[in-house]
Parts: sequence; structure tokens; C-alpha cells
Amino acid sequence: MTDTSLHAAKPREDDAGFGDFFALLKPRVMSLVVFTALVGLVAAPGSLHPIEAFWAILFIAVGGGASGALNMWWDADIDRVMKRTRKRPIPAGRITAGEAYRFGMALAGISVVMLGLATNLVAAGLLAFTIFFYVVIYSIWLKRSTPQNIVIGGAAGAFPPMIGWAAVTGGVSVESVLMFALIFMWTPPHFWALALFMKSDYHEAKVPMLTVTHGRRATRTHILVYTALLAPLAVGIAFTGIGGPAYLAVALVLNALFLKGAWDIWRRDEARAEADGYAVEKKVFRLSLIYLFAHFCAIWLQTVLNAQGVWSW
Repeated sequence: MTDTSLHAAKPREDDAGFGDFFALLKPRVMSLVVFTALVGLVAAPGSLHPIEAFWAILFIAVGGGASGALNMWWDADIDRVMKRTRKRPIPAGRITAGEAYRFGMALAGISVVMLGLATNLVAAGLLAFTIFFYVVIYSIWLKRSTPQNIVIGGAAGAFPPMIGWAAVTGGVSVESVLMFALIFMWTPPHFWALALFMKSDYHEAKVPMLTVTHGRRATRTHILVYTALLAPLAVGIAFTGIGGPAYLAVALVLNALFLKGAWDIWRRDEARAEADGYAVEKKVFRLSLIYLFAHFCAIWLQTVLNAQGVWSW
């Protein structure tokens, strides 16, 4: 690592402002954390007082933001190299690595303690493990050591619905594990689709993404295989306690589209992909974002319908 120690400093271009510290939280990633955690909370049997639910989601969001800040602290050297990250606060010189570290650690401690006080120790423990997994297991260990970084590391982004569920129930169930599995299996094809048209960034940063270590042809095959494994899991959720006819209709359409996209990616060669600027790969990446959001929207909708005894099994 270069220039990422606690005391590493770089001349600032401007004084750090609120927007710079907020950017450390990775707000776009945090929004997904908040949404999936909220769906886990809503879908769980039982309920929280609205004020308790608000605090639970807030502290889960803060914990997600803490993970983002600590990830940026550790990955500052990589972020300086990659085009899509070089304008982040640390590589841009607006915040020092030490400031990001202290900020992230403070938020991590606050989020875990306060979630435990607002809900229960199981939810707090899951949040603490999620932060640890994302920062230590994924960012510090897996990301720079294996092309399976996204496969294993994807677990970090899959925990939020489990945390939301545990905030209500005080435990883990088959349904919360299935929501975890949905995100876990979705993560590799989602990121590999991105890596196909961002390979040069990972290569220059010496990150062993699958496209770098095994090439784009192998990556295309992996996308197809993981999507084929994801589809029956996603559809199968329809026949569990958090599923139903509405969810099934959404899952069938989305998984048909995602499978077709993965098939289209697999069929393409590099010459054709380069000729059209990786248009298909970019389209499938955008679809993958809609895919996850829509599945969790469907779980939320089906929860409401099941509670009312309307359009349910």
C-alpha cells in the first residue's frame, strides 16, 4: 500500500467540506443497503414501533457508510489509478487517509452500539460482522489476492436484509437467508458485466479481477453460469413465506431478461464488443441494477398483499 497509513497526508486542493465526508460513505451503495435492509425489516414477521424502525434503518445506513469510508481509506492507492475513482475525496486530496480512517471507525462504533440499543444484539452483531467482512475480508484480503474477490466478498453487500429482519425478530430465518442468497448470487454477474468494459482500470490498478486474470472470454462464461444458478433461486423465493404470485410474476420476467442478457454476453467476441463500445455489456449491467431493485420491490409488495390476504398463495 502507498500513502494509505493513518498518518499519510497529501496536500489538499481545497478544504474538506460536508460533501467530501458524505462522499466517503458511498451514498449510491448506501442507498441499496438502506433499501434492502428496509425490505428485510418490512418482510419480517412482527413489527417495530415506527420510531424504532427509523433508528434501525438509520444505524444500518451509518454502518454501511462506515464500511465505505474504511474501504476508501484502504483503497486510496488504487483509487488514484482508476479513472472512475480518482476524483474521490482522498485521491483528489480533499481528505487525508487518516481522516477517512478515523471517520469510518467512529461511524462503525456508533452504528453498532446504537443499533444494539435501538433493537437487539443479534442485529448489532450482524452489522458489526458486515463491516468487518467488507473492510477486512473483502477490501484488505480478497480484493487484491484472488479473482474470486467479488464472489466471496459479495457476502458483505448481502447482509443488510438479514440485519433488517433480525432487528424485528431478534434472529435469522430461512427467508432472511434467501434474501441474503439473492444478493450474494446476483453480485458476481453484476460486477463482472461492469468489469468487461472497465478491464483497463483493474489492470492498471493491479486488481486481480476475473477479466484480468482469466480474460474476458472466461468472464463471459462465468456470467452465464452464475446467472443460470441465480434464476432458479430468485424464482424459487416465490414459494416461500416472503413470496407469492405477484413476486413470481416479477421474478419470471426479470430472470428471463437477465438470462437472455447473459446469453447475449456469452455469444459475443471481443472484436464485436469493442466495435460497438461494449453496448450489450453496458445494457446488461444497467439491467442488473434494475433486477435487484425490482426483486426487493416485489418482496415488499408481496408482503403487503400477503398481510391483506390478497393475491397470495
